[in-house]
Amino acid sequence: MKDKKNGVDIIIPIYNEELELAQSIDTLWEFLNSNLSGSWTITIVDNASTDQSFAIAQKLERKLKNIRTMHLTQKGRGRAVKIAWKKSEHPVLAYMDVDLSTDLAAFPKLVKVLQENKADIAIASRLLPKSQVVNRSFAREIISRLYNVLLKTILRVRYSDAQCGCKAITRDAFKKLLPHVVNNEWFFDTELLTIAEKAGFRIFEQPVVWKDNPGSTVRVLPTMMEDLRGVVRLLVSQPWRKVTA
Repeated sequence: MKDKKNGVDIIIPIYNEELELAQSIDTLWEFLNSNLSGSWTITIVDNASTDQSFAIAQKLERKLKNIRTMHLTQKGRGRAVKIAWKKSEHPVLAYMDVDLSTDLAAFPKLVKVLQENKADIAIASRLLPKSQVVNRSFAREIISRLYNVLLKTILRVRYSDAQCGCKAITRDAFKKLLPHVVNNEWFFDTELLTIAEKAGFRIFEQPVVWKDNPGSTVRVLPTMMEDLRGVVRLLVSQPWRKVTA
């Protein structure tokens, strides 16, 4: 294994994912092993699961090289990502949803633009002209697009897709942004991107093929309310004024 200080750490937050965890990690591991140059680590972060998810993650850690696990006693995707990124020594930090809805073919490009210092943050987007969204319900598609219109209208941001579950950031950029990112749940992505863009960080967007997971555990209405409260909080507090890119 090459020096981890020259590679990428991919965080996989999980909560009660015992049914698909092993297959998803095997798929991701095989892809990274064949398609990502340099060193890499997959960090599985368990968010207080009540099933066998963490035990399965530990088995994967023993089975495969470059896998590590963490267990948290509190839920929250944002919390999992922030804690794991904070502890990582890799210069490029990433995260993916465990269902791998975002086509993995886009991931090496996200990493490359950061390693070549062409951007500070690189995100997969389902809403660019060349993106493809497969099997998503009409209602969820409309909600996603309306949310991003809301962000552009109220917060005046330019990025196209706040919540696609595949993102990467340089460790230096994350260290500057971390103290100002408050949310520990689903709004984490929006808060990170909004603060970063308005503080002058460079954001690269990659069109992707994205396949909806009908078994997703995301609760739409509570998540929407959390997002709306977060938007209002950002509009009032304007934390980007305290950040220097």
